[in-house]
Amino acid sequence: MTLTACITGANRGIGLELSRQYLDAGWDVIATARNLDALDDLTDLAQEHPNLRIEQLDLGDQASVSAFADRLGNQPIDLLINNAGIFGPLPFVENIQKQRFGTVDFQVWADVLAVNTLGTLNVTQALVENVAASSKKLIVTLSSGAGSIGDSDRPAIAYTSSKAALNKAMTIVARTLKDRQIVVAIMCPGYVRTRMGLGGGDVEVEESVSGLRSLISGLTMADSGTFRRYNGDVIPW
Repeated sequence: MTLTACITGANRGIGLELSRQYLDAGWDVIATARNLDALDDLTDLAQEHPNLRIEQLDLGDQASVSAFADRLGNQPIDLLINNAGIFGPLPFVENIQKQRFGTVDFQVWADVLAVNTLGTLNVTQALVENVAASSKKLIVTLSSGAGSIGDSDRPAIAYTSSKAALNKAMTIVARTLKDRQIVVAIMCPGYVRTRMGLGGGDVEVEESVSGLRSLISGLTMADSGTFRRYNGDVIPW
């Protein structure tokens, strides 16, 4: 029986590589993108893999989330990977300034929270029955070490607080879904060299995704509610 993964924010970076590696492993993949006119390499991937289904999904839009869930219907999802997220508006330097204490742009903060925290929880809530109907029953949310309360060195208030709130929300989801035998794990891909990171980072996307897949393959109920880096290290809350 073919397994199905649903990966949000899959048109580039980590989401694209997750799609590629799961497709290569024989999975069916539902890959989402906010803008279907900017699919980048995802279009080429679809030409190579007929078992790749591309869907439009904007985490910041309730109607988009509802429509996406309606299109999936009763489709079982063995693995939901909440990958989609934003750091904030470009240009980067101006964005950072809008997230520093003293010059915080509260609309930017609200926009980042709407996608990273509320949007991710909304998608998870909308698709939980699809996950429950599958054989694997896995929900993996990609967060960031920047969301750890112990990490106070990063000045981007909007982004870091959105990830801290996401972490807390997902621990509650994990506890809520425990009786249904649904594993809910929180993972950090590391500081990956992607477009979102403006080419910075100390981990190649292939290495990060390979590590994430290794962790995911070994998930059990004992791992539900845990927060780990792609290499298996436990991250303090």
